[in-house]
Amino acid sequence: MSQTRNCADIRPLAEALPRADEEIETGRFGTALPRSRGFTLIAKVIPGREDAVRAHGKTIENLIKEQPQALAPLALHFLRWATYKEGDTTWFMYIGFFDTDFDKYIEDAVLLFKQAGLNTIFEQLEGFPSDWKENPASFAKFAREHAAQPFMEYAEYPDATGVEVVKALKVRCALSTMLDQMQ
Repeated sequence: MSQTRNCADIRPLAEALPRADEEIETGRFGTALPRSRGFTLIAKVIPGREDAVRAHGKTIENLIKEQPQALAPLALHFLRWATYKEGDTTWFMYIGFFDTDFDKYIEDAVLLFKQAGLNTIFEQLEGFPSDWKENPASFAKFAREHAAQPFMEYAEYPDATGVEVVKALKVRCALSTMLDQMQ
């Protein structure tokens, strides 16, 4: 993805989805939908596990404090977890954007959590497969079955990878430091 770009060509992109003129590819774990580099998943939290869901957020926070690059293999731009109540039911919402395709993201996530000795927050959700560590396809199937299909997406920097964004921020910081030292 890292290509030389004309700076005038860097512009936001908005797309209504799915596009009628688009062929939907099939990935290793099923359809490529969502076609974007990310997905939103909504699923019921197993009753009584609401505290475990919140605790998992702290687990990931601590992991990143100890190992800032721990989630780097996932090539994430952004990740958000939220819960909301509807009557007596607590729902979990996962929103993530990343630079890889869906299949690779699932495979990388399974490998990362296995290697780190961590469980996934998804284990607190109704219907999540117990064999996810040995069977990434079951993880992908769950994600697809609980995916909220987007009907519009907007990207301020649609062709930039997370690595490129971090590199640009480091260049900005270095340039700023250099200019400060020149004063």
